[in-house]
Amino acid sequence: MKILVVDDDPRLRELVSITLERAGYQTITARDGQMALTHALREAPDLVVLDVGLPELDGLEVCRRLRARSDIPILFLTARDDEIDRILGLELGADDYVTKPFSPRELVARIKAILKRSTNSGATAVLRHGPVELDVSGHSVRIDGTILTLTATELSILRRLMQTPEAIVSRPQLIDAIYGAGSPVADRTLDSHLRNLRRKLGDQGWIGAIETVHGIGLRMGAWRG
Repeated sequence: MKILVVDDDPRLRELVSITLERAGYQTITARDGQMALTHALREAPDLVVLDVGLPELDGLEVCRRLRARSDIPILFLTARDDEIDRILGLELGADDYVTKPFSPRELVARIKAILKRSTNSGATAVLRHGPVELDVSGHSVRIDGTILTLTATELSILRRLMQTPEAIVSRPQLIDAIYGAGSPVADRTLDSHLRNLRRKLGDQGWIGAIETVHGIGLRMGAWRG
């Protein structure tokens, strides 16, 4: 798989590239936001590792522009104290983030988890609930026949909830199903993805598609169309 590494620090670009190549990935690099957009659209990588703090065209704007044209998985690199940027990045459609300084092993593990979510095609079922139809093998979602553009993480959340739509899934169970057992994912990260998913479903006319059962977990809402 091909990964685009975007950072204005040449030493960090080299470190990330070497780390990923040792893990078996092919890498291409970009030193600024405009070059990142060009490579992403021309080279069609399987994932983008994107620094938030790029000069001129920053990582958040790159993410915004990519999301307008593609559902390519995006993993942000952020400074440890930039919580606002991390949350905003997730709101814009990033799949995950790693804070600097980071462990190369953690970076590879996060990338593997994202790629697994975006490429897993072990099942061929079509899940249906209300007006939503989720083609598991085709990684596509339709609501009343209209294609819904979701990130890999949003699709994984929806898939897990639609597997047992009437059952309540606890937040730890949902995180384990999406990121892997024991993954140290913050509640705010999950909340950001849920907020995006609810908004996209709501924009298509299904308000209340995902219910929160306070103190217990989440489940698909009842369709009253």
